[in-house]
Amino acid sequence: MVHSMTAFARVERAGSQGTLTWELRSVNHRYLEPHLRLPEALRDLEGAVREGLRQGLSRGKVECTLRLADDHAGKPLQVDRERAAQLVAAAETVASLIKQPAPLNPLEVLAWPGVLVGDAADPQALNAEAVALFDEALAELKAGRQREGVELARLINERLDSMASEVATLRALVPQMLAVQRQKILDRFHDMQAELDPQRLEQEMVLLAQKSDVAEELDRLSTHVTEVRRVLKSGGAAGRRLDFLMQELNREANTLGSKAFDPRSTQAAVNLKVLIEQMREQVQNIE
Repeated sequence: MVHSMTAFARVERAGSQGTLTWELRSVNHRYLEPHLRLPEALRDLEGAVREGLRQGLSRGKVECTLRLADDHAGKPLQVDRERAAQLVAAAETVASLIKQPAPLNPLEVLAWPGVLVGDAADPQALNAEAVALFDEALAELKAGRQREGVELARLINERLDSMASEVATLRALVPQMLAVQRQKILDRFHDMQAELDPQRLEQEMVLLAQKSDVAEELDRLSTHVTEVRRVLKSGGAAGRRLDFLMQELNREANTLGSKAFDPRSTQAAVNLKVLIEQMREQVQNIE
């Protein structure tokens, strides 16, 4: 099963030290290119996040954003009275050295580090919570890429069915088109009132057959169609392989067009190129 490189995941969890939220966005890219946005307090997670992405994904530009919201705003404030008293005493000592000191602002005292007492922070526990939540977000992202990959494979298989039909139809028409071209040559000789030279006529027929021999191109198109189906079914990191096969299919379709000697073969070559281009656009999103 193939996977898309496009997906989005968002997970949120309230923990002991606030609410953690991960958002992961991925789009197509030739390689794996992570972009991380982490709170300053959780910068230590960068290595673990990058390693998790490397283990879980093969390609794609992935934006990872982590937010930490403080859930303690509604809780009663606790003041370290001893710390505040020490701070006020120090301020009064300094004020005694000034002729006209400004009055002490209580809010400035509260803003001093250590005066307001919060819950004791545990960096290791917070990191562990963030990593566990990231694993959930990554699993959700991969599931999204897998679901979209199933849809991409379906769309590509539909085009492959159309290609196989075009190739089969053209293969069946080739003898009829050659017969029409042979008759045109005979009519041309007749219109010119030229005496038919069997040897010359045979040479013209051989030349026509060589110029219009598309059996090799049709065989290669069929082989490449079969290979694309196999790669889609095998799954894994198949994007680069499929992109190469699209190039090969396009090359054969171009050669087929250059050998076209009948409006029907010309139209078939155009139809094939349209289908290949549609598949190529889808393949660009496959991991």
